[in-house]
Amino acid sequence: MRNVSVSGLLARWCKGLAVVVLLAQLGACATGGAPATPRPAGPSAVTRGDIATASDESESRRRARIRLELATAYFGQGQFATALDEVKQALSIDPSLPAAYEMRALIYAAMGDLPRADQGFREALAIDQRNGSVLHNYGWYLCQQRQYDAADALFERAANLPQTVATSKTLLARGVCQIAAGRHDEAEKTLTRSFELDSANPATAFNLAAVLYRRGELERARFYIRRVNAIPEQITAESLWLAARIEHRLGNPGGRDDLAAQLRSRFPSSRETTALELGRFDD
Repeated sequence: MRNVSVSGLLARWCKGLAVVVLLAQLGACATGGAPATPRPAGPSAVTRGDIATASDESESRRRARIRLELATAYFGQGQFATALDEVKQALSIDPSLPAAYEMRALIYAAMGDLPRADQGFREALAIDQRNGSVLHNYGWYLCQQRQYDAADALFERAANLPQTVATSKTLLARGVCQIAAGRHDEAEKTLTRSFELDSANPATAFNLAAVLYRRGELERARFYIRRVNAIPEQITAESLWLAARIEHRLGNPGGRDDLAAQLRSRFPSSRETTALELGRFDD
């Protein structure tokens, strides 16, 4: 049986996940999620017994955070060299900011400089071992390098922490990584937990359907893939092809042919349409 592609769907539906993660972390820096240096003009919120707020953020941390927000924006636009320069400036202002090392790691990973990427994640964790964003993104990076055991351990740590990243997204990434590692039983459990926390995420529903299809649990697979294809904006060539293959194996030629017609019409040049025309339903 041909492996059902999962990484492409995750890339499309979770595009910019690392950027979202980092922006959430940067927001935490301004609202007390990271230690704030007291302002010299008066006692800090901590010494007064107050809750830390944006006014407690030091001037250097604020300037570094702004640089890092710029780096994150450039990273999202694919301007990696410019993003890296902004990160360097952020670190020169405040070398204690874990998100800056994390951003640098993500940039180096995107540029294909894997040793520096790995070093950046390690530096971020050396500053804050309980940083959910760093653990999540380092886990995904290691999964892409096929270091599945190490990745799974980081995802587990991230999922058990108060979240900068939503637990459902960490579980989704962990489940996809478990699929890549061939651990389908574990992936089903992980993705089911992710779906319970966020049933609206199409990437979770698709990947769960793909795992169930591989295991021959076709009615359950049909349930999840129908949730994806019920919303036009979520439909992809992969989701239609998976649904068609499920209907084919269920012995429902009418449903299969309807999905095949949609696939041909909407994605005529896709590899899924090519597989359809070759009749490769059971590959």
